Amino acid sequence: MKSLEKLEKDLNFCHVDMDAFYASLEMQRHPHLKGQPMVVGGKSKKGIITTANYEARKFGLHSAMPIFMAKSLCPQVIVIPTDMDYYRRKSREIFHILEGFTDNIEKVSVDEAYLDISNIADSRELIALNIQEEVFKQTGLTLSVGISYNKFLAKLASDWHKPSGIKIINRQMVPDILLSLDISKVHGIGQKTENRLNKIGIYTVKDLYQLDRSYLRDNFGKSGSEIYDRIRGLDDRKIEADIERKSIGIERTLDKNIHSIEELLKIINYFARDLSNDLKSKNVLAKRFTVKLKRADFQVRTKSYTLAEYTDSLKTIEDLAKTLLLGMYNNEEIRLVGLTAFDLQDNSIKQENFFEILK
Repeated sequence: MKSLEKLEKDLNFCHVDMDAFYASLEMQRHPHLKGQPMVVGGKSKKGIITTANYEARKFGLHSAMPIFMAKSLCPQVIVIPTDMDYYRRKSREIFHILEGFTDNIEKVSVDEAYLDISNIADSRELIALNIQEEVFKQTGLTLSVGISYNKFLAKLASDWHKPSGIKIINRQMVPDILLSLDISKVHGIGQKTENRLNKIGIYTVKDLYQLDRSYLRDNFGKSGSEIYDRIRGLDDRKIEADIERKSIGIERTLDKNIHSIEELLKIINYFARDLSNDLKSKNVLAKRFTVKLKRADFQVRTKSYTLAEYTDSLKTIEDLAKTLLLGMYNNEEIRLVGLTAFDLQDNSIKQENFFEILK
């Protein structure tokens, strides 16, 4: 039997994922909601769910679901309006805690990150426990931790025992630990790819092993080769720490693929509002905006536009994002939506220029 030290030698990728982050924060602010189905999102009839707590998920509620549909599935569900400023403040607290473990952190979103733990001598389980303990002690929130020797496996591991889970995947466990997994768990396999594979009798990773690289590449393009590598535990992506922020954006992988322009417009409107608020809270203006869509087959499309003037205006961002979305959507299934502002300028610069003109 190999020693623990040898087994853990290259387990330097740690993925942390807060458990139902927005909903957990709201339950802290409203403790009487504990144990009740609750979602965070828009309260109007046209609103959608941003996050559902675990009680609500038992009724089939999930992110991007229209509120009216959520109420039909779970009439007693409680809807709390989104408060992005508060969530970002709490996110900064959490990332400050994580920085106490390592300075090489790749922020994926407000509630998710990769940590390079190569310089920490402790056992990997102890590292995971210490992260969970410190975050809970300082914030009262739980998170799940996955540790492995690459990004794909670390992220897969963090979702293994949610909520408040810990999972470590070493090289000796691969591929056996993956074989029984549904193919939907494999990065690169969206709904359309899953359906195509199901039609030829492929349902699990074990089934997927029957297909060689050339078959996957010829039938699914570049993502086919990546799928071939992923199920064999191969992923050469590095952890890229944030250096200088050159953009501000929001993107979210949907719980279920969306095939409706109306639902996508609702999501992009929410993103426009949150992005406008984010720019204002940071006292920053932006000139170029990009809408990003990831299809069910993991193909990514983006469309951008550069304005004549810098802005943080909600109406301007909302109108532009809607125009970009309508100009790129081709009646396809979408699994991820994003809206990002580029070409940033400190708002104080614009104010200074304005006062110069008045002199």
